[in-house]
Amino acid sequence: MKTDKELGKKVNEYLKLKNVETPIKNNSLQDTQVQKKEIEKAFSDIMEILNLDLNDDSLKDTPKRVAKMYSEEIFSGLNYSNFPKCTTVENKMKYDEMVTVDTIQVSSSCEHHFIVIDGFAKVSYIPEKKVLGLSKINRIVSFFSKRPQIQERLTEQIFHALNYILETDNIAVKIQATHFCVKARGIQDVNSKTTTTKLGGVFKSNQSVRMEFLNI
Repeated sequence: MKTDKELGKKVNEYLKLKNVETPIKNNSLQDTQVQKKEIEKAFSDIMEILNLDLNDDSLKDTPKRVAKMYSEEIFSGLNYSNFPKCTTVENKMKYDEMVTVDTIQVSSSCEHHFIVIDGFAKVSYIPEKKVLGLSKINRIVSFFSKRPQIQERLTEQIFHALNYILETDNIAVKIQATHFCVKARGIQDVNSKTTTTKLGGVFKSNQSVRMEFLNI
């Protein structure tokens, strides 16, 4: 995947301005290899506390696997060096109808229990100055999903990142997801789903546009 570190920095500053950034202590993240070594050591300690035998051939490499998974995969969205390159083109055709990408896979992690959030997003926008390559919407959803999250903030981050990149308020985001912290622990409700929306511009002010988006 092509990335754009400079755009990532600008989006990061914009999200902080909007008070929707993930609580990250600073942007100067550790070298990836150093980070993985420290996670590996910390997870080894957790496994030792759980009385697991790290000499067993099935368990001995688990801390290394978890470290790689955390740093390079499921929490890679904490590093803005991984922000996707977002190609936009001038809206020369003056397209002014809804562009919608539906059923975008959301695979994230609850920041309260570090357990799976699994669902789908729907994202729409009505172009003004710019049109965005369609796959970039999926990549933006994926980027912000790959960090410890609450669904409300994830919805806001996708919305405001697109607001910044597309230079329009005419954006709508809806996420419906299953939270395994509800499904697999606590209340253990296997059926409930959580829906969040963030609407801007005509999606918020115009009832017919709002209903068109919600009913797609």
